[in-house]
Amino acid sequence: MSGLIANGLEHHVQELGEGGVPVVMLHGLVIGSLASWYFSAGPALAKTRLVRMYDLRGHGRSQRASAGYDTTTLALDLLELTTDLPPFDLVGHSWGALVAIRFAIEHPDYVRRLVVVEAPLPPASAIELGAFLTANPEDVAASLPESLRASVATGGRQARRLVDHVVHLVRDTTLLSDLRAEPEPPLKELYTPTLALYGDQSSCLPAGDHLKASAPHVDLKILRGGHYLHLDARTELTTAITEFLDG
Repeated sequence: MSGLIANGLEHHVQELGEGGVPVVMLHGLVIGSLASWYFSAGPALAKTRLVRMYDLRGHGRSQRASAGYDTTTLALDLLELTTDLPPFDLVGHSWGALVAIRFAIEHPDYVRRLVVVEAPLPPASAIELGAFLTANPEDVAASLPESLRASVATGGRQARRLVDHVVHLVRDTTLLSDLRAEPEPPLKELYTPTLALYGDQSSCLPAGDHLKASAPHVDLKILRGGHYLHLDARTELTTAITEFLDG
């Protein structure tokens, strides 16, 4: 499985494993791709189940898109990319976690269990992300994961691709306006059993407290690390996701 069409756009899709309750994994915006999960929790989950990952529109090897970075549109993409699956577990990081929340609220019969990792609940967090994307290059680089900071500092091919990708999303798409217009999801309507994972050094941590206080069935767990827990706490994150989905 590689290229699937959703809402008229080709999406790069990868699968690992087979059998069991399927799990679909969503990455974050801008610097994220399906590799966020493919090289972290995905292989461990694939030991006992089918794991489906894909690059969001405009990211990784999926088709570029000038618009549609709001959670409603991205949730529609998700719906079209999972029509062949029975009820599945859903895992999302950062903006992908917001998409997962939106999807679980709108399609509760599709989602058995939900894991949200570092969901930056809007509107405040969306404005903060917008400020990050329009900051000067030095500030943006300082906020990247350590491995990416090192790559950017060397000025190699990966660094050029990352810079080109960020410039394209900020300059040529509606991503920033979509982020700033994103409302808070109706969390009281989230009835899916949910595990919320946040880093103790992340600026998104207050969103975890708000999520737990607002939604009926949320278990909040704090791990050591920042926003990129799949890099900062890979083993702990994988264990927490696996134990919750298998519980």
